[in-house]
Amino acid sequence: MDDAWLTGLAASPWLLPLLFLLVVGDAFLVVLPSETLVVALGALSATTGSPELWLVVPVAAAGAVVGDGLCYLIGRRVGPDRWRWQRTDRVAAAIERIRTAVHRRTALLVFTARYVPFARIAVNLAAGAGRVPLRRYLPLSAAAGVAWACYNVAIGAIVGSVLRDSPLLAIAVSIPVAIVLGVVVDRTLAMLDARRARVNVGRGEH
Repeated sequence: MDDAWLTGLAASPWLLPLLFLLVVGDAFLVVLPSETLVVALGALSATTGSPELWLVVPVAAAGAVVGDGLCYLIGRRVGPDRWRWQRTDRVAAAIERIRTAVHRRTALLVFTARYVPFARIAVNLAAGAGRVPLRRYLPLSAAAGVAWACYNVAIGAIVGSVLRDSPLLAIAVSIPVAIVLGVVVDRTLAMLDARRARVNVGRGEH
């Protein structure tokens, strides 16, 4: 793989449709690295000029909204535990925690979960199973998808603007940066959730 190959790839008409499908699939299969591709395309755009950022952001956001919306519909139509992948320990535990809070903190959960793969699945399934009104859920999901797309594209574009002369190096650097930031976000949200749970327990004891 070299810079010339990446430049040719950036101009491929199949790149953005692939991005859309990968982001949609990531709503169900966390092994699909949609964040990685969004970040990489941000870096590629900053270094080669293609694909254009104004196309990457809406395509990634649309994929996020469609994928999350399908997850919501699954939760609404068939419930949160019909299929085997819904009953895996981590997903099932997350769904159980979220179901009790999804109506009280819909906006917070939908926005924060977009950055945490397992939480993303659990929140959307729980929102559907809990019958959160679609007119309430959909605008929140759309806003979260746009914010998520902008965030990941920005990481790649910032690194790419610094390493403008080397598209391959820009991608190689931007992806680990995004992973580290993702871990920080995940840990921060987990700490805040644990702190909130302790506060609620303390209030219950009194």
